[in-house]
Amino acid sequence: MISSVPVKQLNKAIVIQKDFFKADLLNMGYFKTPDGRQLYELSLRDLEYIYQREKTKLRYDE
Repeated sequence: MISSVPVKQLNKAIVIQKDFFKADLLNMGYFKTPDGRQLYELSLRDLEYIYQREKTKLRYDE
């Protein structure tokens, strides 16, 4: 059975995930997208995509 999750709880989870990606990207030295947007302007989807791309780059650079 699928249960409903309160909107506030979902929003909090999204904020926590975005904060995680932003903090890790900043630690990697990533501050802006090529089009000039800052991390706080990005959606969760964008942050996750960039995070995965940057993590892959780090693995291949080692």
